[in-house]
Amino acid sequence: MKAQPTVLYDVPGRRARRRNVLYTVLFLVALALLIWWVLQSLADKNQLEADKWEPFFTDSRSWSTYLLPGLKNTVIAAALAMVIALPLGALFGIARLSDHTWVRGAAGTVVEFFRAIPVLILMLFANAAYAEFTDISPASRPMYAVVTGLVLYNASVLAEVVRAGILSLPSGQTDAAKAIGMRKGQTMSYVLLPQSVTAMLPALVSQLVVIVKDTALGGAMLGFSELLASVRPMSANYGANTIASFTIVAVIFVILNFALTTFAGWLERRLRRAKKSTGAVVGADAVEELARPGEHMEPGEGEK
Repeated sequence: MKAQPTVLYDVPGRRARRRNVLYTVLFLVALALLIWWVLQSLADKNQLEADKWEPFFTDSRSWSTYLLPGLKNTVIAAALAMVIALPLGALFGIARLSDHTWVRGAAGTVVEFFRAIPVLILMLFANAAYAEFTDISPASRPMYAVVTGLVLYNASVLAEVVRAGILSLPSGQTDAAKAIGMRKGQTMSYVLLPQSVTAMLPALVSQLVVIVKDTALGGAMLGFSELLASVRPMSANYGANTIASFTIVAVIFVILNFALTTFAGWLERRLRRAKKSTGAVVGADAVEELARPGEHMEPGEGEK
C-alpha cells in the first residue's frame, strides 16, 4: 500500500528511500563492530569466563552478604529523601507563588541557593557538619549525610516542579474558585494543588529516579555502603569479576527505577480516569531545565 503524505512530512521518494536504507545498514554495521570490539576486549581480560558470573547464580552469599544489604541501604536512603523532599518541595513551591513579596523572595532565595550547589558538595558538607557538631556515630554518619544532601538539592528542584505544575493550570480554575467564595488557601488546597499533581507527575517521577541513582554518590565519596559500593568487596572476593559485578548492579538499578516508573504511570492513568486533571502536563524533560538555577517566573506568568 502506497504511503500518503501527512502534515508532518512528505513521503520519501525513490532516492530518499535508498539513502535511508544505506544509512540504516551502515549504522547496523557500525553497531555490530562496536559490540564485537567491546566483547572481544572483555574476553581478552577474561571477564566473560563463566567463573566470573557463576557466584551470582550459584552462591547465595554474594546476595546475602553484598548485594541485598547494599540494596537495602539504597532503598532506605532514597525513600527517606523522597518522603522529606516531597513535602518540603511542595511547601517552597507554593511559597514562591505567594502574593507577599517577602515570602516569595525568601523562598526563592533558598530554592535558588540549593539548586546552584552540586548534590555531591551538599553531601560532603553535611558529612563534615555532622562530624563537627553532632554525636552521630561514624558508622551512621554517611547515611545522614547522603539523605541530607539529597533532600536539600531535590527539594529545591521539586519546588520548581510544583510551581510549574500549578502555573500550567488554566486561569479559569482560580477564577471559578473565587467566584464561589473560596479563599486563597482553600483555592490552593482544594482546587489547584490536587489538579496540578497529575500535571507534574511525569516530572516528579523523573526527579525521584534521579534521587535513587544519586545515592551512589555517597558510596563513592563517603563510604556509604549502598548498592554500587558493594562492587568492590564482591570483586575482591570473587576473583576480580568487576565487569560482572557492575553489570548485576546496573540491572538491579534498572529494575528498581523501572518499578518506580511503572507505579507512577499506573497512578497517573488512575488519576486521569478519575478526571482529576485539566490535561496540562509538566514533562520529564522539564526537570533538567528546572534544575538550572537563575530562572524566575512570577505568579500568573504561566497562566493562559
